[in-house]
Amino acid sequence: MQRKKILFICGSRNQTTMLHQISGHLKDYEHYYSAFFSDGLERIFAKLGLLDFSVLGGKFREQTENYFREHNLKTDYEGRKNDYDLIVICSDLIVAKNLLNKKMIMVQEGMTDPENIFFHMAKKFGIPRYFGGTASTGLSDTYTYFCVASEGYRELFIRKGVKPEKILVTGIPNFDDCAKYVNNNFPYKNYALVCSSDSRETFKYEGRKMIFKLHPNESIQRATREINNYAPDSLIFIEGNTNEMVANCDILITMYSTVSYVGLSLGKKVYSYFDTEVLKKLLPIQNGGKSAEVISGICRSLIERDSLSDLELSQSGNKSNLNMNFRTA
Repeated sequence: MQRKKILFICGSRNQTTMLHQISGHLKDYEHYYSAFFSDGLERIFAKLGLLDFSVLGGKFREQTENYFREHNLKTDYEGRKNDYDLIVICSDLIVAKNLLNKKMIMVQEGMTDPENIFFHMAKKFGIPRYFGGTASTGLSDTYTYFCVASEGYRELFIRKGVKPEKILVTGIPNFDDCAKYVNNNFPYKNYALVCSSDSRETFKYEGRKMIFKLHPNESIQRATREINNYAPDSLIFIEGNTNEMVANCDILITMYSTVSYVGLSLGKKVYSYFDTEVLKKLLPIQNGGKSAEVISGICRSLIERDSLSDLELSQSGNKSNLNMNFRTA
């Protein structure tokens, strides 16, 4: 009997590792992986190298495809090889036509951008969602279910216009067990950690040793020059486990990064663009790293039928944290 097939569409390393964790609980199905793609004008621009700053090209796509090779994962770029029984994504800012009308699970990748004028234009006038950044996550309505980090995020996405019946509060891999980062080999402790973004930010100094962890999409030369100018005694890291760095710091300074949630989960003093009380409400569920297994149960239930049962939804889904009501491998 031929096994049913699942296509996992990855983008950033965070998205890729999330979906790979979920796939690990679905071993009785056949898996294929694709880097993020588009079948519109963006596809042409990506081929010309004009979108190398995004997950459609450049180092982000290269990192994703390197990950596939390192883990011996079967690939199907753009999902053209097979007729898939389920699609699993982390972003719906672009959804190619060959994915429409498929059973689809979307998994929240992390913190969403602040809403801007482009978000409201995407929502009201239908301009491409990616102009609104991750603030526009969920607006496509092309997925069957949307797995989110917390009850706070469920409320946020409903306010943005996502259908309540499609949202399941599951927690999200990579941010559901922040305590595990406390025991680590990172040699520094009791510092102020600045996790930069790929937008300019103003840093605050409070008299502690400062460590800067640069964003992978940031101009390293520019950022290093600015840091050496304004905080010359700071340490600068381009690579390394950011979450372990957060675990060892006393103060975390960032703008739009999901590592804010790691800091809050571990009781750090966090400075962010967002109000701390708002972030606490949105804080991803800490379930000891069970989110990938929970989401895989949803995938399994959906791949075997058209929708989840009323019993499963009432027991677990729309208004409270999902528990282990779904059959897993």
